[in-house]
Amino acid sequence: MSSNAERTPEWPTAEHVPAEELARRQGVRPVASVDDLARPDLFESDEELDDFLADLYASRRASAA
Repeated sequence: MSSNAERTPEWPTAEHVPAEELARRQGVRPVASVDDLARPDLFESDEELDDFLADLYASRRASAA
């Protein structure tokens, strides 16, 4: 006997739309240069960047252990 929690949810049926078509509809353009991905103002300060990198490195070391 199975409960409702064990059942797979039923998702509404949706038309399959290829990624290229979705990109066209949304006006997404290919990346022309890696510079397009740069976000020089992502971190408000060098300290904030250092904190982020320290946390990133710590999480990588923890998952490698």
